Amino acid sequence: MTCDVLCLRPQSDFERAGECAPASLDVAYRSPNDHDVPQLFKTARALLIPAVGPKLAAELFTDSSVKFVQVTGAGLDRLDRATLQRLEILVANVPGGSNQAVAEYVVTSASTLLRRLAWADQEIQAGNYAAFRSRMLADNLSGLQELLVGVVGFGVIGIAVAELFHKMGCRICYYDPAPVAKNVAEALEATATSLDLLVQSADIITVHVPLIAATQGLIGDKQLASMKPGSILIQASRGGVVDEAALAKHLELGKIGGAAVDVYSGEPPTLENPLLALSGEARRRLILTPHIAGVTRQSAAILFRTAWQNLERVLIHKQPPLHRAY
Repeated sequence: MTCDVLCLRPQSDFERAGECAPASLDVAYRSPNDHDVPQLFKTARALLIPAVGPKLAAELFTDSSVKFVQVTGAGLDRLDRATLQRLEILVANVPGGSNQAVAEYVVTSASTLLRRLAWADQEIQAGNYAAFRSRMLADNLSGLQELLVGVVGFGVIGIAVAELFHKMGCRICYYDPAPVAKNVAEALEATATSLDLLVQSADIITVHVPLIAATQGLIGDKQLASMKPGSILIQASRGGVVDEAALAKHLELGKIGGAAVDVYSGEPPTLENPLLALSGEARRRLILTPHIAGVTRQSAAILFRTAWQNLERVLIHKQPPLHRAY
């Protein structure tokens, strides 16, 4: 069997978002584990993959006919960059397509944690309505307005998150070793700072960096121990950036006000993951979601439409891809 595009995500994903493959492209939809995937690599001209999933074996690309890989998202973790560059296979992603969805997730999670909304739901179901309402009032819980939000990673997603927090009346500080456009920071009245100062001063810390050697364990025991009492952490970047054992430890200690975790060092997380072992109040201060911060109907439509357009651009119109990653 030959095809223009080998797509390693279900056709139903595209149909559900209303962004099906254009008629100009012959597409073969497969699961990564289907028996004929290695053979299709030898006949397909391009590969289309979701950003989330297990790493693809480098051997699949050796002696393949694939010359272009399009990712329906921003993350490139699934690909062996050295192999693809050696084989001169072009790779493109869709940066920014999930910005609004991630920003909504972060702000919603922050508000839910600060005001203990999910925790209150559990207490009411357990018959503790009056006692927990009294506790919420006595603890003088905070809303978002005027809080200091520390954004770790001030790229396109971090900026989108900062913009939404800014609209909610929050103050913004950020840490990013890469240069940030002065006009962007000024528009948000955002202050650049060190990572150490950010974790010590922010009421809300939200993480938006890729997983590379320099960011592995970036938020670890030292940083979590330095957080302000009652402050919260939102982890919606990549699993491994936040040390999960250290986070579980500090939630147990009770100093951290709460955390929302959307990504894990291993996905799906196993029962050995320390975050899944939490109980009592430590568990109630934790929101766990299954890597869906950037997933909404609207964001999926943007990602899929952009991906198909780029595939047409390369395969049909013989033009270089947009958003080339390498």
